[in-house]
Amino acid sequence: MGGAEHDLDWQRLEQTVEQELKSLGWIRSRDLRIDYRWPGDDIERIQAYATDLVETGPELIVAASTPAVQAVRRRTDSMPVVFVNAVDPVGNGLVASLAKPGGKTTGLAAPEYSIAEKRTGLVRELAPRTARIGIVFNPDTAVSARHFLRILEAPALARGAKPVSIPFRNDGEVEKAIEDFAKTPNGALIVIPDPSTAVSRRSIIDTANKFKLPVVYPFRFFANDNGLMSYGADIVALCRSAMGYVDKILRGADPGDLPVAPADKFELIVNQRTAKALNITVPPALLARAAEVIE
Repeated sequence: MGGAEHDLDWQRLEQTVEQELKSLGWIRSRDLRIDYRWPGDDIERIQAYATDLVETGPELIVAASTPAVQAVRRRTDSMPVVFVNAVDPVGNGLVASLAKPGGKTTGLAAPEYSIAEKRTGLVRELAPRTARIGIVFNPDTAVSARHFLRILEAPALARGAKPVSIPFRNDGEVEKAIEDFAKTPNGALIVIPDPSTAVSRRSIIDTANKFKLPVVYPFRFFANDNGLMSYGADIVALCRSAMGYVDKILRGADPGDLPVAPADKFELIVNQRTAKALNITVPPALLARAAEVIE
């Protein structure tokens, strides 16, 4: 459960899931049935789909976001759940500990707190004159937004930049908020990973590009959609790893005995085509570190 139904990037992740399961000996329609739910960033839909899935009685649920895991867990504590990219699973009450989750929930933890400072450094490397860093998030779906803001504050100030919250709840709000932010010079953006920023990414990207703002996005698919730069976990690798948990649980393992694993593969993607369109010069050292440069 996760993502938006008509989002091509999520459809590609479907293919990754099924290919990885096949490599583990599970073929859809022959060995197991897979039902997908696409709530996007709609909290009410996330809740409704969680109810729907639990009522169908599956052997296991895979949840692609922290709000989705929380929604399922509110409805059942006996059904196995594997999360793909959950933020602070201990702090958000998803597991008792990373080493010994307990209960019926385990999976892959998002590394967002640990790489928040890295994204701030990338902003300053990309735009050394940055005086304000806008943090873009939806307070309804970014369950740990306040903690992100606290973590980002110190490194931003240490680099001479003031952090500014840019909350939004729909495309219109985020477009207006970014436009207002851009009225003061020497600003840059960091986009927090959450279901809403993923679903609204085209509005965020188009508005940021319109006002020629340097931005560090959380995942590759932002850069693929003309975002300037992304740095974050490799989502495809996370999905593959999550299917390893699915395989073990379906073969009898207790989720509570499977340690939560941190994401261990990160990628820096630079869209040089967008940089040129925005008249932003990406430092050669930064280009050299990129996993991919989109020309």
